[in-house]
Amino acid sequence: MRIARVLLESNEVTSVLQQEDGWVRCEGSLTEGWSPTGECVQPIRFLPPLDPRVVYAIGVNYREHANEMNVPIPEHPVVTMKNSASVIGHEDVVRLPRFLASDSVDYEVELAIIIGKRCKNIRQEDALDYVAGYTVANDVSARDWQKIYSGGQWVRGKSFDTFCPLGPVMVTTDELTDPNHLDLKFELNGELMQSSNSSDMIFSVQELITFLSGSATLLPGTVILTGTPPGVGAALIPPRYLQAGDHMATTVSGIGSLMNTVQEESV
Repeated sequence: MRIARVLLESNEVTSVLQQEDGWVRCEGSLTEGWSPTGECVQPIRFLPPLDPRVVYAIGVNYREHANEMNVPIPEHPVVTMKNSASVIGHEDVVRLPRFLASDSVDYEVELAIIIGKRCKNIRQEDALDYVAGYTVANDVSARDWQKIYSGGQWVRGKSFDTFCPLGPVMVTTDELTDPNHLDLKFELNGELMQSSNSSDMIFSVQELITFLSGSATLLPGTVILTGTPPGVGAALIPPRYLQAGDHMATTVSGIGSLMNTVQEESV
């Protein structure tokens, strides 16, 4: 199933199911699943597929990305977090920070896991049983606030408002059965910047869920960003950071393309 959370012309927020001939209102939840009501609706705006309880972000989880950044392959997942208030949806605007200014804002195409059941101490062979579905993420990151002004933590540079685009839909696990073999790409103003496959991940989806649930409870609505492949702006010579007026297309096969533009924050 392909589920979106949308705004209707009546200003109502509702969940919808994508069908061949359009969108149908559906009822349900992450924990219970969804069922269509049969009522056809016309969305006017795509919201993030969910309001996350928490957003984990995995760093350096693609072998080729580790190579381009000249860092060793990690022995354990590198975990940081993003402010859940940074989440925006399809066709929303990413704002370049100006109050705490950054001129080093970067893009990162990522596969996002959406946890649908409360879980703790999960074995790898059972991990996918706790997944409600997957969506596309752009782990927008201010590299200067991530590395220079951060006090050694990445959270600040990844948590500015609008820095976590998600969408446009969540694809449930009955339709997307193998998250470890998906094509990912990122296009900036029509130019291909990143192109890879999730098979290059150092730690698989199952391994990440097992690691994060170890001695710690993952609640329904937890989002896990699984890392980005090579081609980020910080790795280019010279670096290519986001500028006002840029258009971004963030794509994961089997899910779709998340479209966002870039503007400066108003202060």
